[in-house]
Amino acid sequence: MEATETGAAVPAGAAYGAGRAGGAFDPVAFMKQPHSILRVVSWFFSIVVFGCIVNEGYTNNQGSKLHCIFNGNGDACRYGITIGVVAFFACVAFLALDAYFPQISSVKDRKRAVLADLAFSAFWAFMWFVGFCLLTNQWRETPDSKVPNGIGADSARATIAFCFFSIISWAYQSLFALGRFKHIGYSEETRARLLSGLV
Repeated sequence: MEATETGAAVPAGAAYGAGRAGGAFDPVAFMKQPHSILRVVSWFFSIVVFGCIVNEGYTNNQGSKLHCIFNGNGDACRYGITIGVVAFFACVAFLALDAYFPQISSVKDRKRAVLADLAFSAFWAFMWFVGFCLLTNQWRETPDSKVPNGIGADSARATIAFCFFSIISWAYQSLFALGRFKHIGYSEETRARLLSGLV
């Protein structure tokens, strides 16, 4: 607890989920945090999704022209690759932001970072849901003739499964960000009361 000019006690607290700026960075403690683990898991899921599509998502069963394994719909393959690649880079960017977060001294900047995390995670959970629905529908409509000898079928199923897992992981990321935002909003309100001598 710290004393202010008015003599009120103020907890040596946190702002938007991090302590005071300038603390030492502990990589082990950082990677043990639930939101860090979830970002690494989401990063892995994104690699599986776009990797499966890039590796075995296109077939050339008739001639040299490649066709998307999802009912020949090139848009379905491009959508899966796009959301996977964007999720990959977003996970890396937000992991870097999480590592840098304790060094941000401005409460407003911390608030913006948490809100950006919340908005992007919620939006990307929705994008994964759309991708899951699209790829599932296109795979269901794919005739056996477009999957000769089952080549690429396992990759298509893995893509769909990891799209579903990604919905869950990104939804949980948005819930973690919402929890950080709510917790810190409460902490700021308490701190303001302490500073004004109301508590």
